[in-house]
Amino acid sequence: MDNEKSCLIKPVRGWSEDLPDPGEEQMVYPRLIRVNKINDVWMELPRYVNHGWGVLWFSGFVGLGCFIFIFPLFFLRGEQFEPIGILLIFTLISIIVWCFRTVLFAARGAPVRFNRKQQKVYVYEQQRSVWPWWRWPVKIKVFDWADIQGERVQMAGHADWGHRIYCAVCEPGTYLVRDRFILTWTEGNIYDVYGLWSACCQYMQGKAVSDKPLRTHVPPSWTPFKTVRWPENMDKASKAVPEWA
Repeated sequence: MDNEKSCLIKPVRGWSEDLPDPGEEQMVYPRLIRVNKINDVWMELPRYVNHGWGVLWFSGFVGLGCFIFIFPLFFLRGEQFEPIGILLIFTLISIIVWCFRTVLFAARGAPVRFNRKQQKVYVYEQQRSVWPWWRWPVKIKVFDWADIQGERVQMAGHADWGHRIYCAVCEPGTYLVRDRFILTWTEGNIYDVYGLWSACCQYMQGKAVSDKPLRTHVPPSWTPFKTVRWPENMDKASKAVPEWA
């Protein structure tokens, strides 16, 4: 594949290269980075975001401390300051709620499931908003594996250096991108992301893939709550074997 220019219309922002076609014979040794479950029907891969969760905890407690300090002053200032005080208090509470809601309830390791009997991919996405008072519904996107093309992006930030894999979902039989999802967040070793893409392709081709991933530890979640909950109907659908298989 010519990687001087992407074959996709249009490529992901920061595009570095197109990965081998999913139906091709993969030339890189397949190796999963992390895996929740793998069997002959379906495979689930977690996607851990490279967040500084500690920063959000710190910000939440700092905001809470400011609230405890400012709230009494709100009543001592007098009525002429009441509108400004209300706006200030509401803004501060919103920031505090957003910080704690994110660290406690954001979906950690939101997964992707590959069903090779169906030849479909199920992507778990939590629809989070910067507005902390709205619901954060879960949406499961379902795509045909045949419509997916892999893209690599090289991140060059000081706090986010490495490589990501994006999956571009194209119109059937074309390279016109209609949707996109992340397969893995930033990894430092380029050969790890190559191996991950190769493993996904070989798995969907019906070939053997090792169930021994590169990493077996789960990154610290800093929350006592289970944050990934598949809707019951989609949980069953993503694991099902079609009648024609």
